[in-house]
Amino acid sequence: MRSYPSVSILANTAPGEPVGTTTQAWLRRLCEQAEKRLRAEGVTSAEITAALSTLVERAAQVEAERSIAPFASNAHSDLMTLPVQVVERVVVDPTFATRDLVRAMHRTPRHLVLMLSAEQARLFIGQGRRMVPAHGSKFPLANGQGGPGQTDRFLRRVDEALGTYIRVTTGPLVIVAAEPTASAFLAVSRNLGRLAGVVPGHHLHASLDRIAELARPVVERYLRSRQDEALQLLETRLGQGRAALGIDAAWLAARWEPVEMLAVDHTYFFPARLTEDGDYLQPASDVEHPEVIDDAVDEVIEQVLLRRGWVALVEPGSLPGGERIAVTLSRR
Repeated sequence: MRSYPSVSILANTAPGEPVGTTTQAWLRRLCEQAEKRLRAEGVTSAEITAALSTLVERAAQVEAERSIAPFASNAHSDLMTLPVQVVERVVVDPTFATRDLVRAMHRTPRHLVLMLSAEQARLFIGQGRRMVPAHGSKFPLANGQGGPGQTDRFLRRVDEALGTYIRVTTGPLVIVAAEPTASAFLAVSRNLGRLAGVVPGHHLHASLDRIAELARPVVERYLRSRQDEALQLLETRLGQGRAALGIDAAWLAARWEPVEMLAVDHTYFFPARLTEDGDYLQPASDVEHPEVIDDAVDEVIEQVLLRRGWVALVEPGSLPGGERIAVTLSRR
């Protein structure tokens, strides 16, 4: 969502505790920094200032994770808690600071959890430590009277309902089921393309907190495999001449090319000025200057996501040639 100015405030918090007065005071000081920058740029900011103030007040009502982020522009405002630590900062750009949102999504992305037995099935949406029923789905489902083939018919009905829902949502799937139900469902399901893994055992009546705890390591293993997948794809595309390395090439590709995948070192920040045509970046150290993009990497991430590419945040040193950002290109 592009709307200048878009203000992002990022601050670390203590997980599992309410946001206290100390954190609120720190958020207010960061908001004051943002307001100072807006005034220096001659931007009318009353609406944004009011939105930030409201979000800081709301912060006292939320349970913290590892960081908190108020976002405000003339078009949109929101308060988010994130399960990852952040570099505490104020960002004023044409887009919100998306890197930490993407990193949070990669750390604990939105995912589906199917709780399954031969008698019933329930579907949940997980995000971080939160787990809620999948509203708008056909779940929960209950098996009818027993009989020859009844379990098989029930599992196929579950799979049909899962397929209907999975087509309109995103994220990996975790199945929680005991044997022999788990194997029987895997044998008949046609909707396992995003399967992250199976949690074995009888957990159908577990609490939502327990379900989230069970799903977390499965999702984390899946995410590690996604980094490996991204690096393998990059190696393949480099051999095909369909990849580019470095911030300048990534910036141009995000603007003009059909980007398939963006891989970026999760610690990489690049403040920059744009050339007049917008195609080239000039490194900048005076981040608060109104002509400087606080972080060109966030801009690239935003463009790739808007154009339906996928983003992999990778560990430092994992990209070839000592580079910190790379893209692969789809066929035209």
